[in-house]
Amino acid sequence: MSISDTILLEATPEIAYLQQMPKVELHVHLEGALPPATLLKLARKYNHPIGKWTEMQLMEWFRFKDFPHFAKSYMTICECIQTPEDIELLTYEFLQGQAQQNIVHTEFTFTAWIHHKNRQIPYPELFAAVHQGCSRAELDFGVTSLVIVDIPRGFATPEEALTMTKHVVEAERYGVAALGLGGYEVGNPVEVYRDSFELAHSANLTCILHAGETEGAASIWEALETGHSLRIGHGVRCLEDPALVRYLIEHQIPLEVCPTSNVCLKVVESFEKHPLPQLIEQGLLVTLNSDDPALFSTTLTDEYVQCHQKLGLSIETLSGLVNNAMQVSLAGRFDKYLHHRRTY
Repeated sequence: MSISDTILLEATPEIAYLQQMPKVELHVHLEGALPPATLLKLARKYNHPIGKWTEMQLMEWFRFKDFPHFAKSYMTICECIQTPEDIELLTYEFLQGQAQQNIVHTEFTFTAWIHHKNRQIPYPELFAAVHQGCSRAELDFGVTSLVIVDIPRGFATPEEALTMTKHVVEAERYGVAALGLGGYEVGNPVEVYRDSFELAHSANLTCILHAGETEGAASIWEALETGHSLRIGHGVRCLEDPALVRYLIEHQIPLEVCPTSNVCLKVVESFEKHPLPQLIEQGLLVTLNSDDPALFSTTLTDEYVQCHQKLGLSIETLSGLVNNAMQVSLAGRFDKYLHHRRTY
């Protein structure tokens, strides 16, 4: 049972409004949205060891000690996703869940590298599977979506990342809108993947990097300067550098903030101590997101409700975060593609 399910029993008009209002999500990982029941089904289908667990045991496994523990678990989950058909179904069901929350547009991250590495599935087949799931979901549920294909720091070699990037820059027809960089920042600087981001930048492909989560302000500067990042995934540690805060405000660089994720991965001590209010008060361009909702037992709706209840953010402020997300989404750049897919 998610937080919002519990809250339904005691819904105030404000909470009901947050549950029903149209939303936009920019920072959510496809593999991290795989529900425990579906994960167990896939694990049993492929005789993966975690298929012997109960859903309760799986949820206990999701109590992450730190980011490296989380990253290892994430890669294990990906071992249970083995065919393009699995990926298409996962995409379709994920977007169905988004539609049920009245999320009208989603830009989600897909770690294609791990599926290519694990099962030797060609990148075009991976992108086509995601595209098919997106197209079916748009026709059935009315949700639009675009894909950010990320490089997993510390797992993909620079050479592997560059090979993948060459496929990514040719994948616009599959709804691939950006090249990302995820994973553990410590010891894995953007510089390692400079060639990939230079290639993407020269090909006019948007770059959207995670930064300022497990490392401080220097990581965000590097994402901007070396990674050409249009938005910053997380970015909560920008507050450690006033000059960086001024730069982000001046250039209106969006932050994709994920409070529950930050709590679960020990970036912040508790939800009540999350710096989101300070980010907003200082005038930063903030959006609200769920990151890996199945792994963190949250949803985007839960994030809005928690921010209202635990951080005291007003309905007006939270509605403003939705407007921010729509304004800084890539939907406008891909309007022609989205229109084509609606008629697919």
